Amino acid sequence: MEWLEASTENCPVQRTLDVVGEKWMLLILRDTANGVRRFDDFRRHMGLSEAVLSDRLRKLTAVGILRTVPYQEQGSRVRNEYRLTRKGWDLWPVLVALRQWGESYAPDPEGPVLDMRHADCGAEVRVVVECVQDHTALAPKDVHAQPGPGARRRA
Repeated sequence: MEWLEASTENCPVQRTLDVVGEKWMLLILRDTANGVRRFDDFRRHMGLSEAVLSDRLRKLTAVGILRTVPYQEQGSRVRNEYRLTRKGWDLWPVLVALRQWGESYAPDPEGPVLDMRHADCGAEVRVVVECVQDHTALAPKDVHAQPGPGARRRA
């Protein structure tokens, strides 16, 4: 079966986009990965309405990408902070790849907004596709993709 013969109804890219493909979802994940934890901080940093932010945080929590951690400031009610789960951190390379693409093809003339460097040596970081066997970085021409066991024929 060729790719054009395969149904895309169970495509993992499509399923992922169904969960996090909306702009605000990815920006909330970006901010959470960069240390934003509290509702008011998200709202202030992103300029998002309370209703939209509440909805997106609720959805990300419901699918297990974020988890809530209660906190209470003196004299205030108990509120929740938002933290990435393991499932959420597994989206971090996607965010880094989007940042990398943006720095290459839609850069700010003043330079990167976020300078990401390896904590040990100080070198810049980048996302690569690699072979799991020999850890060699791969280009698209080095990869053969074909429908897998979950592929279904288009109706």
